Amino acid sequence: MNPVLMYTTAVCPYCLRAKQLLQARGVNEIAEVRIDLDAARREEMMQRTGRRTVPQIYIGETHVGGCDDLIALDAAGGLKPLLEGSIS
Repeated sequence: MNPVLMYTTAVCPYCLRAKQLLQARGVNEIAEVRIDLDAARREEMMQRTGRRTVPQIYIGETHVGGCDDLIALDAAGGLKPLLEGSIS
């Protein structure tokens, strides 16, 4: 299974929703980067994604985007293959 990295903050309902969806799809481990605790990591996220909002989700090397993007990917049938590494 491809690794999942998520830029998050402590009080983000979209982060919680994204984590719940990923866990429902079999993801047992999510590497969380708390940008509210580390300004340098916030800068890293903005440079890497071009976005300022959380969550920002990576599955493997693929930037999925935020919670709505993750939900749309799942609804389109693309989340499971991406998690399994069958698409990039």
